[in-house]
This record gives sequence, C-alpha cells and structure tokens, in this order.
Amino acid sequence: MKFNLIGLGAILAIVSANSFATEYIYRELMANTLPLRHCDSKEKASAEAEKSYKLTIYAKKFCQTQGYGWHVEQIKDNGKLVCNECSSVENKGKFQCHIEDVVVECKRIKPGTVGMLPGKG
Repeated sequence: MKFNLIGLGAILAIVSANSFATEYIYRELMANTLPLRHCDSKEKASAEAEKSYKLTIYAKKFCQTQGYGWHVEQIKDNGKLVCNECSSVENKGKFQCHIEDVVVECKRIKPGTVGMLPGKG
C-alpha cells in the first residue's frame, strides 16, 4: 500500500512539474491611439479620448499587431492627451483628441515550453 502511494506521489510530482515549466516572452510597445472621428468641444473630446475602456481596447490591438498569441500583460503608461483643433470652417473652435505614447507590455508563451513542439519539453 505504501509503495502505491509513493508511486502515485512520484507520478503526480513529475506530471505537475510540466505545468510550472511555462515560460513567456515579453515585449514593450509604445503607440498612439487614433483621434476621434468627429470634432467636439475640448472638454467632451478630451473626456471621450481618455475613457479607460478605450485605452484597454487599444492596448489589446497594439499587442495583437505583434502576431498570433500576443496578449496584454499590463499597461505601463497611459500616455498624454493631445488635442488638435479642427480645420474646417463649420467646426471652428472644436477639437479632435487622442492619446500619445501609450506604453503596453505584451506577453506570449515561449514556443516549446508547453508541448507546442512534439517530442520536446
């Protein structure tokens, strides 16, 4: 009975060691969000550009541009707000805002660490 328990414990220890062997590749990106499509007052345009969910969506897009398997680890810097005045005559005094220099850390599973390559790992 003790040998069965010891054998089962050894097998579980070997199998569970593979789950801790996952390694990641990290990459930091700096990018800008797109300006709003429409012109609005400076207060409304800046509030719209600085919404947290928009920053989250853009961070996800920034990481996905790196290729398959890249995900957001964290947003390191929210960047700075930039507002430009609209140039058309009917939108005089209105602005389009966006965020510049957003820093995002992306991660991806390192190939070969979780059985992605047959016969290795």
